This record gives sequence, structure tokens and C-alpha cells, in this order.
Amino acid sequence: MAARKQLALVEPGSRAPDFRLPRLDGGSTSLANLIAGAPVLLAFFKVTCPVCQMAFPYVERLHAAGYRVVGISQNEPGDTAEFNQEFGITFPTLLDAEESGFLVSNAYGISSVPTLFLIEPGATVTRVIEGWMKREMEWLGTQAGVLLFQPGAGALGLVYVIGAFAVLYGVILISLALRLRGHSRAAT
Repeated sequence: MAARKQLALVEPGSRAPDFRLPRLDGGSTSLANLIAGAPVLLAFFKVTCPVCQMAFPYVERLHAAGYRVVGISQNEPGDTAEFNQEFGITFPTLLDAEESGFLVSNAYGISSVPTLFLIEPGATVTRVIEGWMKREMEWLGTQAGVLLFQPGAGALGLVYVIGAFAVLYGVILISLALRLRGHSRAAT
């Protein structure tokens, strides 16, 4: 983001700053339009952010379950469209790019991405999630009625990673042994 005096992050219980931003698919929308009748989850992101790349497929699952999600990209339209396609994002996306001075990101006090705000009708912020917090994502999943994570998948994933490293280590050892054997035969 542009070098500016950092505003404080909007906190739960406070009023969400109103805004109007261009939509990636054309036109524009305001916060008032987004929160009319139901809560909305605003998800601020940058396309180059590895945590956003990891988190947004889970946010997409919330949207697919009927939860109202709107992404707010800090990038240009082309890069944002490419990100959405690559990571399977189908929820509406707004643009708060650098050329506009990140007006909305600054109004919300964003200092890192992803940052998510759950905003109720009436513009009250009820939840703020900075970065990746599995517990917070599980809470959102509960609100949306969707299981975002498979029970035990974290431990199972770790077993697969350890197994993959063990196989790789074994291949490296065998390769070194074969090279050493080849060098010792050449020396005799």
C-alpha cells in the first residue's frame, strides 16, 4: 500500500466506513448496497499475497454455501481477474487499487492482507480477521453451515509431507551412493 499515516484497524462493534468501489465485472457498488438485508463478509486481498492464495479457496467455500462474500482487491483488474480464475473465486470482487490511493483499504485501517470484516445490516462490524486463523475460518464455516476443514486433515497432511520428505531424502541418498560407487570404480 502507499506510504501514508496508518489509520487504526476498524474494530468489532464500530461502524463500517461507507464506500463506493468499481466492480471487477463492471459498474460499481457501495457498502449500503452490499449490506442491504443481510450480513456481508468483506475480504481484502492482494494477488501476490501467498496467505491470500491459500485462504481464498476456503473463503470461496463459504460463498458456495450461500454466505455473502465480497472480495476487495488491491490490484489492477487484469491481475485480479487472473487471480480469481486461478484460485476458483466466483464471489463478487471490487477494486481498491493503488492508483486510487487504496481509499477503502486505508479507511478500514488495513495494514496486511488478507483481512476480513463481517458487517451486519446497519453497518456494524461484528468480526475482524487479520491474516490466516483456522479457528476464525471454522467459526465462519459454522455461520455458513459448511465444514471448511475435514476432521484430522491437518494431521494427515503433515503425515503426507513427512512421507514425501522421507522419500526425497531416500532418493538423494541412493543417488549419492551410486555416484560414490561410480567414482570408486573409476579410481581403481
